[in-house]
Amino acid sequence: MGNIAVARGKYLKIGPRKSRLVVDLIRGKDAGEALTILRFSKKQKAAGLITGVLDSVIANAQVKFPNVDVDRLYVSEAYVDKAPYLKRFRAAPRGRGVRILKRYCHITIHLGEREEK
Repeated sequence: MGNIAVARGKYLKIGPRKSRLVVDLIRGKDAGEALTILRFSKKQKAAGLITGVLDSVIANAQVKFPNVDVDRLYVSEAYVDKAPYLKRFRAAPRGRGVRILKRYCHITIHLGEREEK
């Protein structure tokens, strides 16, 4: 049927490289299975943020299509984009300043519905 619901988590306080490791685990999986994978993931911070986005996209699907069967939903697309950095400076030896980048990311998840066989 294609994508039926989308949710985005924007300006989440975690680096995009760390988030991509967890998002790669759930891409193509059923929604319930993806939630279970996230619950037992070792990368707890990323998994918690992605779980929030996944819960939101499941709720969006239920609101948009009230008669949708939640057991047939799957993660059709999931990707992480980088967001603008916060730039900070820290004192370094010999009177210099060193730039510190506080990285943020945007997480996008699309849900699709599997066809009955």
